[in-house]
Amino acid sequence: MNQVIRALIVMALFIPLTGGAHAQNDVPGSKDYPMLGRMTDFYISSYEEKEFDSHAFTDSKGNDVRIEGRTYTIQYDIKEDAKVPTPLQITRNYVNAIKKLGGSAYEYTEGTAFLNLIKKGQEVWVEVYASGESYALTIVEKAGLKQEVSASDMLKALNQAGHIALYINFDTGKSTIKPDSKPVIDEIVALLKQNPDLKVAIEGHTDNVGKAQSNKTLSEQRAQAVLDAIVKQGVDSKRLTAAGFGAERPIADNKIEEGRAKNRRVELVKK
Repeated sequence: MNQVIRALIVMALFIPLTGGAHAQNDVPGSKDYPMLGRMTDFYISSYEEKEFDSHAFTDSKGNDVRIEGRTYTIQYDIKEDAKVPTPLQITRNYVNAIKKLGGSAYEYTEGTAFLNLIKKGQEVWVEVYASGESYALTIVEKAGLKQEVSASDMLKALNQAGHIALYINFDTGKSTIKPDSKPVIDEIVALLKQNPDLKVAIEGHTDNVGKAQSNKTLSEQRAQAVLDAIVKQGVDSKRLTAAGFGAERPIADNKIEEGRAKNRRVELVKK
């Protein structure tokens, strides 16, 4: 990630509001992130929450990582006539706070810090970008793209289009199915048990990040993991096949994160 570009994007948040009506109160509907308070004499001037998005962070070893999940962007501005802290004071305040909670931090500059905390099974990443009079927190609660789909939805798609894309979450770089994707597996099992003559191919697909052969191997392993999970619940393995295609068959633009997330999928194909 180009850190200069990142800084310019975040700095766009810091354009001061104009007009005498500015009351220096938190914007309606905004709130502090639960585990992180705010600096004294600051108020929330901008707040955005998204159910699923991604953001680029730097881990404690200095490596760039892109994290997906529920995201929050909170900008704080200092109240009029209040003493202005230095950017280092702001970032160091959050670094110390996250370390007290058992997390880790990477201080990229005096005005930029990246925080990471894993607590009670939830992994949270935070970017702190400070200018003194303003600072912004970009927070991501790490999670895979979730999908609510029923057996009837799957059957309808298979009968109409011959295939359906499913978003089953796996451990990063592995074929281990995450617990939050069990409902999707259960619906596939229900589909197959309710339609005993139905046979399907299970196809694994990835985005284009990484080496092509590694992606193909991983997609094959993930497709097989889904097949095994279905068979484990009593479906005859003779009705199923598994194959992986890596990044060979994208359904969205791999140049943007939203597209890459859609390409990381498992498809059921009617045979």
